[in-house]
Amino acid sequence: MSDYNFGVAFDLDGTIIDNNYYHILSWKEFYKRRNRNFTTEEFIEHFNGKTNADVLKYVFHPNLSAEETHQHTNEKEDIYREIYAPHIKPVAGLIDLLELLHQHNIPMVIATSGIPVNIEFMLQHIPIKKYFTNIINSTHISNGKPHPEIYQIAAKTLGFFPEKCIAFEDAVAGIQSAKTAGFKTIALTTTHQSAELNQADIIVKDFTEVTIEMMQSILLKN
Repeated sequence: MSDYNFGVAFDLDGTIIDNNYYHILSWKEFYKRRNRNFTTEEFIEHFNGKTNADVLKYVFHPNLSAEETHQHTNEKEDIYREIYAPHIKPVAGLIDLLELLHQHNIPMVIATSGIPVNIEFMLQHIPIKKYFTNIINSTHISNGKPHPEIYQIAAKTLGFFPEKCIAFEDAVAGIQSAKTAGFKTIALTTTHQSAELNQADIIVKDFTEVTIEMMQSILLKN
């Protein structure tokens, strides 16, 4: 039984790990192999927070086959894991916050647009699986963020009405997804400037700024 009456969902890319720079590098390499130029602005506008299936439809064409999507995804994510492996670490304050929430029996899930192989890659380097009741990923949803589907599933998994749930996010699409599902949101400025994240209930630099009292306070907001 939880000591508090709420549940928490964590996005992964850019939230649990500050890895968007490495996703940008890997997309640059993916584009380079096709003699195309890639920019950080393009990543922020069209890539961040979205599923690879949705991104690849943008990169190539809307009627990309499942086989082509799978092939391109494997290529891009192989590049990403190779580039990021020497640098992977949790966002500051994450482990302490997970331990604090765990001690108070607050249920937690991961809600990520990422693919299982990248999630396993993260868990091999940062062993935090024990803290989460479930890891919801791109294979569990039909619609990527900003659609609310992933957070609707998260609320059911957490066992609370959405208005009793908090999402940690770094991307505009993720905040929109969580808020549309009815969640309160705390945004981290790992990927975007504060001004771009103003839809969130609270904006923080990293998890060192987060307290249970802060989380309770936003759940009382209308």
